[in-house]
Amino acid sequence: MEDFVNWLNGIIWSPALIYLCLGVGLYFSLATRFLQVRHMGDIGKLMFQKHSSENGITSFQALSLALSGRVGTGNIAGVATAIAYGGPGAVFWMWLIAFLGAGSAFVEAALGQVYKVKQNGQYRGGPAFYIEKGLKMKWYAVLFAFVTVLATGALLPGVQANSIAAGMDNAFGISPAITGTIVVFVLAVIIFGGVKRIARTAEIIVPFMAVGYIIVALAIIVLNISELPGVISLIFSSAFGQDAAFGGILGSAIAWGVKRGIYSNEAGQGTAPHAASAAEVSHPAKQGIVQAFSVYIDTLFVCSATAFMILITGMYNVTPEGADPIRTNLEGVEPGPEYTQAAVESVMPGFGGPFVAIALLFFAFTTIMAYYYMAETNLAYINGKKSRKWMDYILRVVFLFMVFYGSVKTAGLAWTLGDIGVGSMAWLNIIAIVLLTKPALKLLRDYEEQKKAGKDPVFDPVKVGIENADFWEKDYVYLGDHEDTRKEFENSKTISK
Repeated sequence: MEDFVNWLNGIIWSPALIYLCLGVGLYFSLATRFLQVRHMGDIGKLMFQKHSSENGITSFQALSLALSGRVGTGNIAGVATAIAYGGPGAVFWMWLIAFLGAGSAFVEAALGQVYKVKQNGQYRGGPAFYIEKGLKMKWYAVLFAFVTVLATGALLPGVQANSIAAGMDNAFGISPAITGTIVVFVLAVIIFGGVKRIARTAEIIVPFMAVGYIIVALAIIVLNISELPGVISLIFSSAFGQDAAFGGILGSAIAWGVKRGIYSNEAGQGTAPHAASAAEVSHPAKQGIVQAFSVYIDTLFVCSATAFMILITGMYNVTPEGADPIRTNLEGVEPGPEYTQAAVESVMPGFGGPFVAIALLFFAFTTIMAYYYMAETNLAYINGKKSRKWMDYILRVVFLFMVFYGSVKTAGLAWTLGDIGVGSMAWLNIIAIVLLTKPALKLLRDYEEQKKAGKDPVFDPVKVGIENADFWEKDYVYLGDHEDTRKEFENSKTISK
């Protein structure tokens, strides 16, 4: 069984998926004329718009909820692994995939907004919804929803919980059973409160954990500031095979940088659109632009913080797969959180272990929250208009059990199964968003034309020529402050009636 699972995982996460994500990111960047650069000035304003209702959440809460899924243990362990197997040059390729992936992130988030629905008093959306409504392929949508419920609702939560429990045990000697019990209790309080409580929790924790982590990284960089120019030079020279020590592993640098970048920022994998769809915005492109920026936060900020801590202190090994070690500074240390721990310890003795354990706690906990929201959203899609509360409670019980089980048991097979689930989501979603390129570009053009005319962009799917955007045609109510836009919107609604 384990051999079969590993074989299947190898096929799903083959280089084909890696290069598909890279190629699609480049395709959407070109198709949108690099909106991730052109609309940088819009991000601050759009991110902090306070509009929400009893059905939806604010744009910043949606960003925080999406970042809950993006920013996880991969930001610590994944970066270390990329450096260990691909050398310092892998960091550059992580940056590149983040830049290009922002194009994919915009498209999937904007599509989530276009085809979202109001279901049982909450906004719901994501790949399953836009596959059914945009591509008119119900079986495809159900397949995506089923895979997502299985992966995020049963397989992946326990693996993240295991990282939390192991970190607490190593740093503070806290029993995994105790850690698991506390985590399950706190999670139960949050997830039984619905999407608004999940979003409010993410809104508090995510900025705190990201800023705190970056502050520690900046402190380490400042204390080793004389090494910074050399580290930056090393990253770029290694990325293009020009460095004397690491030039011979250019292929590994590209492969591991791209792979870990995709694992970390999740652009195109179909995870972030679930949160993006819950935001209360007047135009889908607004949340698309905000979600494009979330890729930058994940990789250019948080992953870079880990990379610079490790590289500037020299606390890393480089051993390409199937080759002899090139650099060995940490004897007997496996690639992972231990690299970051050693980096912090080298500058702040006695602080590294607790710091990494607490960082893993916050990173993994918020990822678990995001997993639950994705599972719940896709279960809601499968249920359709029927309200099956008992299925929601079963999901919650199974989810919390898997979190506790993962805390006290090694979850090696579950991690591989979870990877299969997420990889399957990525294949299904990437194909879907490529097929839905036309409506994505239409709504971006509409947003830009309205903005150029001095309006607060409001989405009218009939005017834009997009079908099956039922929420925007029937249920949308303008909550903005732009008086001219309000009058125009009300007039158009009166005419349509």
